[in-house]
Amino acid sequence: MTPDAAQLPSPAGARWLASPVLAWFFVTAWGSGYLATKAGLQYAPPFTFLVLRFATGVLLLIPLTIWWHRREPLRWPTTQRQWLHVVVAGLLMHAANLGGSHYAQYLGMSAGVAALVLSVQPLATAIIAASLLHERLRAYQWLGVLVGLAGVALVVWHKVDVRAVTFGALGSVLFALTAITVGTLYQRAFCPTVDLRAAALVQFVATLVTLLPLAIAVEGFEVHPAWALAGAIGFLVVFTSILAVNALHTLMRRGEATRVTSLLYLTPIIAVALEWLLFSVVPTMLTAAGVAVTCAGVALMAWRPRRN
Repeated sequence: MTPDAAQLPSPAGARWLASPVLAWFFVTAWGSGYLATKAGLQYAPPFTFLVLRFATGVLLLIPLTIWWHRREPLRWPTTQRQWLHVVVAGLLMHAANLGGSHYAQYLGMSAGVAALVLSVQPLATAIIAASLLHERLRAYQWLGVLVGLAGVALVVWHKVDVRAVTFGALGSVLFALTAITVGTLYQRAFCPTVDLRAAALVQFVATLVTLLPLAIAVEGFEVHPAWALAGAIGFLVVFTSILAVNALHTLMRRGEATRVTSLLYLTPIIAVALEWLLFSVVPTMLTAAGVAVTCAGVALMAWRPRRN
């Protein structure tokens, strides 16, 4: 089985899983996740919320994994080193990234500041990929990285409240930025042929085991049951943690790291659009300008000049 054949259910013959479709799905699901997370954190503190999220994911993935395995045997890690790489990648992408970003907001950091800091990921990825993975970016691609970052700043500028930024919150979100950047590249480098369906279950269990003690010791595992909490968890498990993360890793295998992670610039735009449609929060002219600038930056990153 080739590396691109073990992404999502029914991989063989799934022509709709073309890269553009996966890219737009990832952007939409990841951007929607901001609103779902905001809703869920009203009923449970961050570590507890994440434990509920990944416990639900494990319960969902166990029967799915059995079903997938009966249809087509899954390729589980075969050596101790492979198991270790899968677990480390999962802890970086899930436990460290989400734990850091959620805890920053829990400490009072506004969503705008958090989104702005995390949007530095494509720039960080470009620097690391250029130095370690030997991905050479052309001048217009570096320009696209910077233009996209500037566009995101304009999009979220109306939500930026630096007064709520503490050293603890800033440290948490920088920790999350480092984790998702390193985790994305780590999985690409050390798990290039792992079956993403099998890896998802392994990584969910590892994340759950890691975060559960924190939820109990730090937060007392305080939960306020509500249908909104259940809906947020269900959406985040299925569309973000499983499908969107798998789409991201699939795209990473098919293309260059910086070009793929530049899609993250578009996720705040989805969040703004959903706020407009669902909550009648009308975007400002500055936000509209930021959308245009961001799209221009991503277009520069994705542009492939024709070769004569």
